[in-house]
Amino acid sequence: MPRWKPMLLATLLAIVPIMGCGGITQKAQQRQSRLDIVKKRGKLLCGVDGDIPGFSFVDESGKYSGLEVDVCKAVAAALFDNPEAVEYRNLDPTERFTALNGGEVDMLSCTTTWTISRDTSVGMEFAPTTFYDGQGMMVRKDSGIRTLQDLSGKSVCLQTGTTTELNLTDKMREARINIETVTFQKGDPAYKAYAEGRCEGMTSDKSQLIARRSTLPNASEHILMDVTMSKEPLGPVTVNNDSAWFDVVKWTTYALIEAEELGITSANVEQMKKSDNPTIRRFLGVEGALGEGLGLTNDFTARIIKHVGNYGEIYERNLGKKSQFNLDRGQNDLWTRGGLLYSPPFR
Repeated sequence: MPRWKPMLLATLLAIVPIMGCGGITQKAQQRQSRLDIVKKRGKLLCGVDGDIPGFSFVDESGKYSGLEVDVCKAVAAALFDNPEAVEYRNLDPTERFTALNGGEVDMLSCTTTWTISRDTSVGMEFAPTTFYDGQGMMVRKDSGIRTLQDLSGKSVCLQTGTTTELNLTDKMREARINIETVTFQKGDPAYKAYAEGRCEGMTSDKSQLIARRSTLPNASEHILMDVTMSKEPLGPVTVNNDSAWFDVVKWTTYALIEAEELGITSANVEQMKKSDNPTIRRFLGVEGALGEGLGLTNDFTARIIKHVGNYGEIYERNLGKKSQFNLDRGQNDLWTRGGLLYSPPFR
C-alpha cells in the first residue's frame, strides 16, 4: 500500500468525528428551548388579541389589561421577577398560529380554544385552561329573536379563523336552519357591521359578546340568547415539542390556581412565607427546590403572586365584581366550590 494511503485514511477518520460533532451541535441548537431564548432576551413576547375588554385590551395610552394579559405578566414575573418584562403583539385569529410557529411570539394568550386538531396537526401545546366558556349569540332586544330557529333566513356576523365559524355551521346544520354568514378577519369590523344592522345576529364566545356589548352604542338594547352552542376551553398556548418552555407556562398557570386554593394573595404572600404549613412553604419555595426543576428560582410562585395575584384576584379585577362586567365565577371557580379549576400538587 502506498505510504500516502494510511495518512489519507487517518485524516478522514479524524475529520468524520469533527463533522459528527458539528452535526450534533447544529441539532442541539435546533433543539434549544424557547426558555433559554426568552431568558437571554430578558423579556417575554406574548401574543394577545388586544381588542377584547376583560381579556386583552389596549387603551389609548398603550396600556394593556385583562385576564389574558395578566397570564403573560405572571410568566414574566416567574422568569424575571418583573411583570412588565413583556412585549405584547396584537394578533387576529388568522395569524396567531403562524406567528407562534414562526417564533414571532413566545406564547399566545388570546382567547384560543383547545381542540384536538390544534393540539395535533396545527402543532400547538395547550397549557391549563384559564377560562371555560361557550359560544353564544347576541341579538337586538327588539328583534323578537329568542331561539336559533328564529334566525332562519337571517344573517349572522362572525370572525373567521376561529372555532366560532365551524360551531355555527354544525349547529345550524344539525337544526336544519339556513342562515347567511357574514365573516370578517378582525373583530372590530364584525361588531361594527352588527351595530350598523348589517346582521341580525352576532356570534362568538359568550364572555367576548358580553365584553364587546359594553363597547356598542346603546349597549342595553342588545341581549344574549339563552343558548350555548359549544364548549370553549380558553388558555395559553406554546409551540409543540418544547417541554422545558411548556412546563414553565403550564406550572405558572397552575400556580395562579393553587395559590387561590391555599389562600395566598398578593397582600399576604410575604406573611405566608412564615407559615408552618409544609404545603405552603414548599409552594412558595421556602423549602424544597421545585423551581430548579423548571429552570426557575425556587420562589417563582411567590414572585407570581406578589406581582399579579392569584387566579381569583385576576378574575375579579378583570371580569368579576371589581370590573364593569360583574360576571359570576360559575365554572371558572375552584373545584372546592363547584367549579372546574384544579391544580396538580406542588410537591
